[in-house]
Amino acid sequence: MTSTVQGYANDSATAPLKPYRFERRDPLPHDVQLDILYCGVCHSDLHTAKNEWKNTVYPFVPGHEIVGRVTKVGSAVKAFKAGDLVAVGCMVDSCRECPSCKEHLEQYCDQMPTFTYNSSDKHSGKMTYGGYSTHIVVDENYVLRVPKEYKEEDLPGVAPLLCAGITMYSPLRHWKIGKGSKVGVVGLGGLGHMAIKIAHALGAHVVLFTTSPGKTADAKKLGAKDVVISKNPEEMKKHLKSFDFIIDTVSADHNLDNYTELLKRDGVLCLIGVPEHQHPSPNIGNLIFGRRSIAGSIIGGIKETQEMLDFCAKHKLKAEIEMIPIQKINEAYERMLKSDVKYRFVIDIASLRK
Repeated sequence: MTSTVQGYANDSATAPLKPYRFERRDPLPHDVQLDILYCGVCHSDLHTAKNEWKNTVYPFVPGHEIVGRVTKVGSAVKAFKAGDLVAVGCMVDSCRECPSCKEHLEQYCDQMPTFTYNSSDKHSGKMTYGGYSTHIVVDENYVLRVPKEYKEEDLPGVAPLLCAGITMYSPLRHWKIGKGSKVGVVGLGGLGHMAIKIAHALGAHVVLFTTSPGKTADAKKLGAKDVVISKNPEEMKKHLKSFDFIIDTVSADHNLDNYTELLKRDGVLCLIGVPEHQHPSPNIGNLIFGRRSIAGSIIGGIKETQEMLDFCAKHKLKAEIEMIPIQKINEAYERMLKSDVKYRFVIDIASLRK
């Protein structure tokens, strides 16, 4: 059995998002159905809508930063009940059998995870549709619990934690960032502002790298101790060989040497953004003379995502957001291209129900 859902979709790389009705399955024994309250707007939504990664299947319904309230559960579900506040991030399934899945690192599933949108659904064989919609049905093992410390008015700022938050938390935890660590954050946007908040809460000395002098005050308010204008060679030189870890959130191609030479011995430059065009090849000398590394990271597993939500609740962290009705989503995409948002758009899904 299925139910009809109201959402927003586009049907080509050049088409705007517009109202779209589609079907979702009724809950199976291990499923949770939730009414979506808020959905964050991630840059990945925009990349996929415009087919910039050359894999979009249309019609496409974006949205993978979802907060909602449970309305139904399957007969075998024990951990959730109607009325619970829950969240769904970037994944709704995985193979569950490969080494990564067994180690709670489903984001690195050997068979590829089933992503919340634009992924092949194991149940229907059709494409998954995301959170720009009124409700969603997800296997209970891929549903997160919203910590009780968050009040109703916090929920819009919780939604972006499901992608922006975990994308920053996972590498910071993996490379054991904490008190005494010096951490650089490249770019102050939806990802970068959460990197500053989380690294600061972990006890690190945080430095923002930006091309925009006007972001200094905001960065310090978020928890950065220093701000470096990356286009200024003199400012960059002051930090040579001083960083334990630099997290690079920029999704445009750029020279990585500017950052690898700032790392201490054994320091790591972690790339998060996926540029449309490849970065210039890095200077290998910067790596071998210092045993430095360039690494990458993507979101986090389900267990770690729950850990991140609990950590953020404990430290009273949430995203800085601008709430929009879904009718303004195309305008929001245009503004995202101009970096005209501080720092994440979140859709009030009540506007879709109207």
